[in-house]
Amino acid sequence: MDPVGDKEIRASFVNCSKGEASRLNLPAGLPELPWEHLDFLGWRDPGAPDRGYLVVPRGDGIVGVTLRVPQGVRRSFTKTTVCSVCLTGHPGSGVSLFAARRAGPAGRQGNTVGAYFCADLACSLYVRGRKKSQLAGRHEETLPLEDRITRTVLNLDGFVEKVLELEGER
Repeated sequence: MDPVGDKEIRASFVNCSKGEASRLNLPAGLPELPWEHLDFLGWRDPGAPDRGYLVVPRGDGIVGVTLRVPQGVRRSFTKTTVCSVCLTGHPGSGVSLFAARRAGPAGRQGNTVGAYFCADLACSLYVRGRKKSQLAGRHEETLPLEDRITRTVLNLDGFVEKVLELEGER
């Protein structure tokens, strides 16, 4: 992913108001992030742990999506869960359900889409082995790195498509 600045990030959000986008907390150390190892930018809001954000390259620009972690969801600390984007397995609470309000009229009516993501939204780093799940070494995937990256990008693109999907168009 190419580096992006805070103004570009804030302008990219499709499922919140401009005011909400202007107030969201950006990740610390934005210029120092490992951009060359990111397929998308994902972060949790340190001031509001139930919120997360994705900024995804699409076409010739980027699309930002605000996420919420539903309250009251209980996770087992003894079971393994798998991220639906990068397919990294994590123990216990290493994967979270994130819900995104849909863009446009559907989102204003309260329609959402959800997916299970790595709880820290660092899928790109897990795929590349730059960050390790606590299950690392137990189940090593044999798919080549480029294929894992492609799969992650396609899975994420499918999620973003659902957020962008206009009501009545299918």
